[in-house]
Amino acid sequence: MISIGRRPLLALPVLAALPGAASAQPQSWPQRPVRLVAVFSPGSTPDITARAVAPHLQAALGQPVVVENRTGAGGTVGTDIVAKSSDGHSFAVATNGPIALARALYRRLPYDQERDLVHVSLLVRAPQILVVNPTTEVRDAPGLVRLARERRGSMTYGSVGVGAGSHLSMEALKITQGIDLTNVIYRGFPEAVVDLVAGRTDAMFAIAAAVLPQVRDGRLRALAVTSAERFAQAPDIPTLAEQGLTGMESYSWIGMVGPAGTPPDVVARLAAACRAGLADPQTKRALETAGFEVVGSTPAEFRAAVTEEVRVWGGLIERLGIKADA
Repeated sequence: MISIGRRPLLALPVLAALPGAASAQPQSWPQRPVRLVAVFSPGSTPDITARAVAPHLQAALGQPVVVENRTGAGGTVGTDIVAKSSDGHSFAVATNGPIALARALYRRLPYDQERDLVHVSLLVRAPQILVVNPTTEVRDAPGLVRLARERRGSMTYGSVGVGAGSHLSMEALKITQGIDLTNVIYRGFPEAVVDLVAGRTDAMFAIAAAVLPQVRDGRLRALAVTSAERFAQAPDIPTLAEQGLTGMESYSWIGMVGPAGTPPDVVARLAAACRAGLADPQTKRALETAGFEVVGSTPAEFRAAVTEEVRVWGGLIERLGIKADA
């Protein structure tokens, strides 16, 4: 999700025999409907992304593609279902957390994110946007840092859970800038945005889709984006790096994984179908309108991005002692 003082994440296993899948050849797969497990609720970013690519996968694979929402424990419930599946036709559409960060965040994880999953494709990503209530005197990211230093721990920020991008991005800012803000955790972005607009919290990092409408109508003020370059959907918002806060590039992303043991040719075929679907102009435009940057990747590119994220974020999470199941 983030790169601190190192190169930014790409736009962020040993294959064992899977019963009934190892013998499947590309020309004979899929033999039944394909299940896409969206690991968060309907209307969430994994759900939106899964439903955007599903029609294209169905056309390319010649079988129905069904999106199923399986929620819980920061996306690890749905990811675990796929990791343990043996039908050869189940894949998860998930965020950074359950794919890359779960091992560092959870003391008890029902699957091994490296051993039990195979990477198919990085689908979409989005930067975090640093926002404040427009009544504050803060006009840019350095201004927020200065104010936090002056208030010496009395400021608050909203997040949507321990280990979420909204949490980790602010923790990275706190570490790199030597400031202190108290985390106020919400069930989701709608509740967090309401309180920030009302002035009950002071700041927040949030995915673009969650706050751009409020920024555009003046109910929130955007200070910075965490992407390496300005975000195409909001080109007037400067990056953190432009404001002197370097090494803070980060993205919340959504990718597709399957159970380890899925034949490489099946993985390659599914990844190619994902890339083709994401390249469809109407689908690409719809996802961009929803606040995403469309990526699409090969399995190898996705695996490399996840490995880098585990290395960078895993160390930071362990250093801070952050646990989602404490």
